[in-house]
Amino acid sequence: MSDQAARLRQKIEMLRGHRQAKTIAIVSGKGGVGKSNFAINFSLGLTRHHKKVLIFDLDIGMGNIDILLGLTPKHSIVNMFDEHLSIKDIVESGPNSLSYIAAGSGLSDIFTMDEEKFEYFLNQLEELINSYDYIIFDMGAGISQGTLFYMLAADECIVITTPEPTSLTDAYAMIKHISNKSAELPLSLLVNRAYDRKSGQNTLERLQQVVLKFLEKEISLLGVLPEDKTVFKAVSSQTPFVLYDSNALVSLAMNQIVDQYVNNKIDVGKKVPFSFIRKLKQFIKER
Repeated sequence: MSDQAARLRQKIEMLRGHRQAKTIAIVSGKGGVGKSNFAINFSLGLTRHHKKVLIFDLDIGMGNIDILLGLTPKHSIVNMFDEHLSIKDIVESGPNSLSYIAAGSGLSDIFTMDEEKFEYFLNQLEELINSYDYIIFDMGAGISQGTLFYMLAADECIVITTPEPTSLTDAYAMIKHISNKSAELPLSLLVNRAYDRKSGQNTLERLQQVVLKFLEKEISLLGVLPEDKTVFKAVSSQTPFVLYDSNALVSLAMNQIVDQYVNNKIDVGKKVPFSFIRKLKQFIKER
C-alpha cells in the first residue's frame, strides 16, 4: 500500500506545473432545485468565453445530463469499467463544443471502488485534468461519504438552492457539512427560481449572514436565476435554455453570472499547489 502511494505521489509531482483544469462540484442539499440544468447552462456560458469545458455527470444511476441535452451517448462511465475503455473513449460531444461524460446506470459502487478500479479511474482522470479549462462535476443531490470526497477534492463547490424554506434548510446543512470537513474549500451560493431579482438577492444575503454567524464561514454569492417559463419549455424540448431562447430573462441572468464569474476568477492555467487528483487520492487514503 505504501509503495503504491509513493508511486502515485511521484506521478503527481511529474504532472505538477502542467496546465490543469479548474474543477467545480455543483451540489444541492435536495433534488429538484435545477442543479443539473444549472450545470449545463453554466458550462455553455463558459464555452461562450472560449473555454474548453467538460461536464462529468456523477449522479450515477440517476444522471440526466444527456437527457437535458437531448442526446443519446454511445458510452457512459459504466462502460469505462465494464469494457476497460479509456476515459477519452467515453467523452461525448455536446452543443457549442461542450464535452460531457454520461453517468449511466448499473454501477452503484463507483464511490466505493476497490483499489484496482480506483487507481484505474484516477489514472484516467489525470488525462482529462490536463485537457480542459474547466471540469464540472454534477453531483447527486444530498451527500454521502463517497460523494463527499469528490466535493472536497474540487477547487470549489457551487451550492444550488431555491427560495423555498426546505431548500434553504438543506442548502445550509450541505454548507455546514462541507465546511466541517474542509474549512478552506471555497463555496459559492446560487438561488434558482427566484420570484424576482430583489427577493432572490435578499435570500442570498440572509443565508450568507446565517452561515457567517453560525459557521464562521465566508461564502461567495454567485447570483440569482429568476423563475422563467422558458426553462420548462427548454427542458421539454431537451434544449439548454441559453440556446432555446438567448433573450429570455433566465438566459440573460445566466450570461451575466458567467461573465462575472470568469472576470473575477484567477487564470485557470495558473499552477495550483494541490491538484484535484492529489486531494482526491489523499481523501480516499484517509477514509
